[in-house]
Amino acid sequence: MMRRVLRWLEQYKENVAIAMDTLRVAKLRSALTILGVVIGVATVMTMASLVEGLRAQIIRTVEIAGPTTFYVLKVYSSTPINPQNPPAWVRIRPDLTLDEGEVVRRLPEVAYASLWGQAIQRLSVGSERTQPTSVFGADAGFPLVQGGELSAGRWSTRAEVMSGASVVVVQDAMARQLFGRVNPIGKTMQVGGRPMEVIGLYQPPDNIFAPQGSETGAVIPFRLLDRQFQLDRTNGLWIPVKPRPGVTVVEAQEAVTIALREHRRLRPSQRNSFDLVTSDQILEVFNQLTGVFFVVMLVLASVALLVGGIGVMAIMMVSVTDRTREIGIRKALGATRGDVAVQFLIEAATLTGIGGVVGIVAGLGAGQLVTRLLGIDAKPPLGITLIAVVVSMLIGIVFGVLPARRAARLDPIEALRYE
Repeated sequence: MMRRVLRWLEQYKENVAIAMDTLRVAKLRSALTILGVVIGVATVMTMASLVEGLRAQIIRTVEIAGPTTFYVLKVYSSTPINPQNPPAWVRIRPDLTLDEGEVVRRLPEVAYASLWGQAIQRLSVGSERTQPTSVFGADAGFPLVQGGELSAGRWSTRAEVMSGASVVVVQDAMARQLFGRVNPIGKTMQVGGRPMEVIGLYQPPDNIFAPQGSETGAVIPFRLLDRQFQLDRTNGLWIPVKPRPGVTVVEAQEAVTIALREHRRLRPSQRNSFDLVTSDQILEVFNQLTGVFFVVMLVLASVALLVGGIGVMAIMMVSVTDRTREIGIRKALGATRGDVAVQFLIEAATLTGIGGVVGIVAGLGAGQLVTRLLGIDAKPPLGITLIAVVVSMLIGIVFGVLPARRAARLDPIEALRYE
């Protein structure tokens, strides 16, 4: 048994050396052959890095908000609803109000709740301005749900929140962009063209993924946001709810549901005119979306791998023809059909194996580049990396079977006569 293993290892080493010699002789042809494999594997790796990074980012954000935090929405949908032309069942639902935020906040089961809103606006100081960013209407409880902390200044007071004072807490990176080295606290800036006093600088947590939108640019009192800006009241209003310690999510949701139904005077036979969504539901929708994305990209990558496999088969068929005399000499010296077939299978696997390794390196590099540009902290998907190597080599073996069988069936006498 040991002799067979040693003989196989020696034969494998010899066949790999022959395969590498073949690659060196026909560099351009070999490079073009493995290009399809490289593209397919690189696509899979790039997509896997992006999906893995987004998933990790979502999970970290859920951990920041806390697994018990849930949200009251006018309507919860996995696909965006056009606020200009919503479905009839959405139109009949009332918008969330400040009074309802207060009703939920006063419940004994609730530790924190408040009506929040979001608008997309530019921040500016003089001629300096940012790209459109998320401006949240909230209160001092903002970091309880979104995480992060003040790096300078303060949050708005209860009086400022209730009166809708023109004050703003700005993300510190954007404040540096707008004010440079000048201390922005106490200075005036424009939010969507409206002047506001900067009272604090906000440092968001790393890789935050807000449930309702993108990166936080500024936080202002909700009443100010409601008065000064046009809000999407279908998608851009929500009430974050954090239950008190010792109160389960189910108990808190039941209390919120009863309170809002009573406030809206819904009869027992009527359905809820609002939706509750938990962090788990957000993750579930995200996994569904990324799952579809993954399948689509996998199909595209499979097409590229298929093209690469066909290319490997084509070059191996040409290689068999070019090396007919070599095959005849090997058979004359005692090589069996199995030896010749294994040689060409290993050559095909080597071609695709090289393509797989190059594709993995390229895909991981592209994945890191894309995730950094998007501000996502992604780790290399090691499991998918190993699968990609194995799959690329299997493609070489599968598409190398036909050329290997052709080479193994060559008659040694006829092969020796071949010119």
